[in-house]
Amino acid sequence: MEPEEKNPESRYGDPRKFDPTFKGPIYNRGCTDILCCILFMLALLGYFAVGILAWSQGDPRKVIYPTDSKGQFCGQVGSPLEKKPLLFYFNILKCASPLVLLELQCPTTQICVERCPDKFMTLVKALGNKDDVGNKTTFTDDGGKSINATDLLEASKKSNVVVEARAVCLVMCSLLCELCAVFFSGLVIAMLVSLIFVLLLRFLAGVMVWVMIFMVVLVIGYGIFHCYMQYASLKGIAGSDVTIRDLGLLTDFSVYLQIQQTWLAFMIILCIVEVVIILLLIFLRKRLRIAIALIKEASKAIGHVMSSLFYPLLTFALLSLVIAYWAITAVFLSTSNEPVYKVSNTTECMYSTNTCNPETFNSSNITTECPGAECLFAFYGGETLYHKYLILFQFYNLFLFFWCANFVTALGQVTLAGAFASYYWAFKKPDDIPAFPIFNSLGRALRYHTGSLAFGSLILAIVQIIRVILEYLDQKLKGAQNKCAKFLLSCLKCCFWCLEKFIKFLNRNAYIMVAIYGKNFCTSAKDAFFLLMRNIIRVAVLDKVTDFLLFLGKLLIVGIVGICSFFFFTGKIKMVEVAAPSLNYYWVPILVSDLEFYQSLFSLFSLCMSE
Repeated sequence: MEPEEKNPESRYGDPRKFDPTFKGPIYNRGCTDILCCILFMLALLGYFAVGILAWSQGDPRKVIYPTDSKGQFCGQVGSPLEKKPLLFYFNILKCASPLVLLELQCPTTQICVERCPDKFMTLVKALGNKDDVGNKTTFTDDGGKSINATDLLEASKKSNVVVEARAVCLVMCSLLCELCAVFFSGLVIAMLVSLIFVLLLRFLAGVMVWVMIFMVVLVIGYGIFHCYMQYASLKGIAGSDVTIRDLGLLTDFSVYLQIQQTWLAFMIILCIVEVVIILLLIFLRKRLRIAIALIKEASKAIGHVMSSLFYPLLTFALLSLVIAYWAITAVFLSTSNEPVYKVSNTTECMYSTNTCNPETFNSSNITTECPGAECLFAFYGGETLYHKYLILFQFYNLFLFFWCANFVTALGQVTLAGAFASYYWAFKKPDDIPAFPIFNSLGRALRYHTGSLAFGSLILAIVQIIRVILEYLDQKLKGAQNKCAKFLLSCLKCCFWCLEKFIKFLNRNAYIMVAIYGKNFCTSAKDAFFLLMRNIIRVAVLDKVTDFLLFLGKLLIVGIVGICSFFFFTGKIKMVEVAAPSLNYYWVPILVSDLEFYQSLFSLFSLCMSE
């Protein structure tokens, strides 16, 4: 009979014993995961090759300008269609097919026009009676069925989804360019606010946290009150009872604020958030004191390693570079197809939907065998070797985007972990803290552990690309009737979502071990996992309570900035009314201002504190 195990947690390894000679991150270390480092470098070279190939073949004008049935760009400067920026569909009812959203083209003749027609009239009527002004509200389609003009709504929505989304993106880009100075000022203010917040936490952690909690509850409560007042003020106004689904996608987002359903949705969401926060505060009240002590100690660490406040700027710049390269490459890959023309005919024809050449179509035998047939632009494609593997290039572009973005995040986690480890193991603070801890930690990470960072990032990227594939399959199967397949797909999506969250959590702790002890990724991940399992309850409670308090801080700052941005950009502050720019889409700078505070600095500031 085997002896009874004295310590039930020994299966997760023995805890490290106190070593008075250990003074932080080990300096005598070697390179780890060299094979994965080489693989990452080769993948980057292939990524650059795909980008160069895409830039040489792509044409972004296909995204900026609408395309008529002859493949010409509507509204392009310097072309014969410069003064015709709009696209007109001869039979817009054919745009109601779901295939329109996949192929981005309607199976009907399209021409560029200077302005949209405001009256309806068929071509036969126009030729037969030139005095007809064309203001009918009903008409007869190709099958002889009488259709009301209101039935065109669904078809109009289908055909305009891509065009309206493109217009929204162009408006946002133009506003961002015009207000770049304002956004840069907001970035500087965000950094100053974060610095002040850290200094206050260092000396007044307890008071700051309780004030922060009270202010969050108060701000959300005011948001609920404001939404209710807006909802009540719209009651009885004509047109305010229209649903968001009926409106569809519009470039003028102020229209959504004129209907009751929008404010009702905002009010419900804020009420749910308020109730959840209050319940969490009630159940976690005993753990708040320990979490406040941890935040206070973290603020002291940041006070001794002030360069950690500026390191998130490097992470933000690298992530912006990765996102920009991926987006530009994706656009060029998407627009590197050649125009494909197909035979279009209303009657039965053996050549229907076959590819054709518009330059030689009139002289071919197709026009004699199929009277009335036309050679119309269908979509962008191609039959060359490059076009056949274009989908693989897009897949490779997306996969490398995930890999590079995860690598940049991992680099930041290792760098900050090494810097704060130097502070933690310093016996006399700040005398024993090495000079330039951030730069020393960054140098160690790049010199010795690029392979380990690439290894952990690769695992996470594989899981993320699998999730993308599952989302793609889910979109494809939305019209299917197989409930079993839908159920299995939903289970897989849920499982891989949980797996991604677990890997992110484990990777972050593994990178801390890499930064401190200099071992490879697998060994560090095992040590981190065993350490977490030996302290599973303590980690789960304190870590999540601390994250919750930091989230409340971010929520408070973002809410205050959002309210101030709203009053500033809408010109409701009399003192700065002259300085406020005149905008039609004031929600764009408001969202960007909040994003600056939350994403670029304050969320990364919470990363510093969690390390």
